[in-house]
Amino acid sequence: MALVALLALPAAPGDGGSGGGSGGGTVADAASALVVLWCVARTVRAARRPLTRTAAVVLGLPVLGIAVAAVGASTASAGVTGLVRYLQIFVLVPAAVLMLVRDRRDFRLVAWSLIALALFQGSIGVYQYATGTGASYMGSDVRAVGTFGPTDVMGMSTVVAYGLVCAVALALGPAAPSRRQMRLSQRQLALVCALLLIVPLALSFSRGAWIATVVACGAQLGLAGVRNALRALAVVAAAAVVLVGGFGIGTQMLQERVTSITQVTDAPDQSVTDRYTMWAAAVDMWRAEPVTGVGLKVFPDHRDSHASLALSSASDTAGAGAEFSRQPLLSPHNMYLLVLGEQGLLGLCALVGSWAAFLLLGLRRLTRVRGGAGADCALTACGLLVWQLVDFSYADIGGPSTVLTAVVLGLVAWWALAGSAVSASAPGEVPR
Repeated sequence: MALVALLALPAAPGDGGSGGGSGGGTVADAASALVVLWCVARTVRAARRPLTRTAAVVLGLPVLGIAVAAVGASTASAGVTGLVRYLQIFVLVPAAVLMLVRDRRDFRLVAWSLIALALFQGSIGVYQYATGTGASYMGSDVRAVGTFGPTDVMGMSTVVAYGLVCAVALALGPAAPSRRQMRLSQRQLALVCALLLIVPLALSFSRGAWIATVVACGAQLGLAGVRNALRALAVVAAAAVVLVGGFGIGTQMLQERVTSITQVTDAPDQSVTDRYTMWAAAVDMWRAEPVTGVGLKVFPDHRDSHASLALSSASDTAGAGAEFSRQPLLSPHNMYLLVLGEQGLLGLCALVGSWAAFLLLGLRRLTRVRGGAGADCALTACGLLVWQLVDFSYADIGGPSTVLTAVVLGLVAWWALAGSAVSASAPGEVPR
C-alpha cells in the first residue's frame, strides 16, 4: 500500500514515459526494490519454499526470453538495465505481491489503495482541465495528466483506469450474509467511486485507456451475471445523462477524440501515423531476427533503419507546469510488438504464455466462487488482467506508473495461483 501511495508524489523531470522501460528510476521503483528484498529476507528466515511449482513456472516463464534478449543487447549496460527493468515489472514485484498478500482482506486493502490513488490523481486531473493547467492538447492546456506531467500523458489514465476497474469489481461483488450491512456499504461506496472516476478518465483524452476500460468492465459485467450487468448498465446510463446533460461534460474536443477512434484508418492524425509506422518498424526488426529479436533496449537504435519517412522525429509536449519540449519516440507503443522486435518469438511466447496462464487459472477459480465470498477479488483480478492485455495493444512499459503495473500483475498472480487455498479459508483467516 505504501508503494502505491508513493505514486501520488509529483514526477520529477526526466521520469516521463519514453517507453520501452526507459526513463530514470523513481521513489516508487526504490520502494519496489525494498519490497522484493523484504520478501527474500523473510523467505530465507522461514527456510521454506515460498512458491508452489506451478507459481514458479508461470512467474518465471518470461525470464527465458528476457535473459536471451539481454545477451543480444547493443551494449552491456543496456542489456543489464533492460534485464533489471523487465524482471522488476514482470517477475520480481509480482512474485513479492503474491507472497505478501495473505488473504482476501489484504487483497481488498490493496484494491482500495488503487482506488484511493485513482481518486487523488483524478481530482488533480479534473482541476487541470477546469483551470486550463493540464498538458497541451490541440493547442489548449486541458489534458488531465495528474502529477505525472506532460511527458507521461498515459500515467494518470492508467492509474484512474486501474481504480475504476477495481471499483466496478467491488461494486459487483456479492454481500456476505454475516456481514450484509458492511458489504452493502462497501458496494455502494465502490459504485460511487466508479462513477466519479469516469470523469477524469474521459478528460485524459486517452483512447487506448478508454477502449481497454470498456472491454475490461464489460467482461466484469458479463462474469458477474446478467442481473448485475443490467443493473450496472442502468446506473452508468443515468450517470452519463447527468454528467453530459446536467454538467456539460462532453466538450467538442472530447467528442472529436471519441469520433477519432473510428477514423484511425481513414484519416489518422500524426500521432496515429507515428504509431503505425513504429509498429511496422518493430515487425521489420522481428523479421530480421525472428527467434531472439534484436536485443533489449535496442529499438531506438534500429528504429530509423526500419521505419518509413512518415515517422516524425519526436512528439511535442507542453503544459502542466512544463515548458515546450520535443520528446523522442523510443518505442512502438505496443507491448506485444516491442517484445516481438526486441525479444523475438521466444520472448513473446514466454511472456504472453505467462499472462495466458494467469487468465485461464483466474477464470477457472472465478467459476468456483461465482456468487459467493471472494467473487469481488476474482472480478478485480480478471478485470485488471483483461484491461492490461488490451491496453498493451496501445502502450508499453515506461514512466513512473510502470511500477503500478507490476503491483497489478501481483494481484492477478495472487488470485490465479493462490486463490484456491484462499477461497476455501474462513473470512479473515490466513491460509497456511
